[in-house]
Amino acid sequence: MEKWQVGVFTSIDAGLGLPLPVAREIGVRNVQLHAPARSNRTEQNADQTLDQLGEFGIELTAVFGGFAGESYADIPTVARTVGLVPPETRAERLTEMQEISDYAQRLHCSVVALHLGFVPHDTEASLYAEVCEATRSLCDHCSTRGQTLHLETGQESAEGLLQFMSDVDRDNLFINFDPANMILYGTGEPIEALRKVSEFVRSVHCKDANWSDQPGETWGEEVPLGEGQVGMEAYLRTLDEIGYAGPLTIEREIPQEVDRQKSDIGGAVKLLETLREKILVRS
Repeated sequence: MEKWQVGVFTSIDAGLGLPLPVAREIGVRNVQLHAPARSNRTEQNADQTLDQLGEFGIELTAVFGGFAGESYADIPTVARTVGLVPPETRAERLTEMQEISDYAQRLHCSVVALHLGFVPHDTEASLYAEVCEATRSLCDHCSTRGQTLHLETGQESAEGLLQFMSDVDRDNLFINFDPANMILYGTGEPIEALRKVSEFVRSVHCKDANWSDQPGETWGEEVPLGEGQVGMEAYLRTLDEIGYAGPLTIEREIPQEVDRQKSDIGGAVKLLETLREKILVRS
């Protein structure tokens, strides 16, 4: 794959991503895929998805896990409901993530990813140790499938994420860096955070946002790419500096506004292609 090939986050059922046929219409050549619901993760559906990807000439670069019962209504709700952190759902969700790893293998995909959730800041807490152990277990399962596990940024500071990864201590654990999430969650200035975690960044999202007036307490605002406070040219130049050469995966989380989502992603493709030429070709 050529450096910084533009892609998009997709879904084949009720997930957050753009449908695959729309991804083809926009003209991207690679996608991350939100894992379908358990009832749709069949061998037949996997084969159909592979056929469709082949027909469209699109490469699958990651399969993202997600769970029933998760809510992103506000930051406290995210802390209570998202990922492998909540104790009451962890065992079931860990099993489901292992199933998603198996599904990704059927799709010939070597990257599995997820939002882990709000890891406790107290590294001596029993909950912290439990989340570390669950993550080790998932990493080990992925390793048997020849896969890496990517944790998406946002809910932890760069320093907190680095400490957690060190404590999990698995060589197939990496980062999917989303700069807008650092702003949305109020966990750190994204360019500075990217430099701090750079050695672990193996995939990225291209998404934009504006800061909340109460960072870390209330949501920031997601906006079309290039209209927020990430600074997309600075973001791409920093990716270049740290040696990242993988896909630039656009994510626009407004599935309830299909026409606007498609329009915003089309504009994002044009912006990234323009910046790519400016940074890689003209410099």
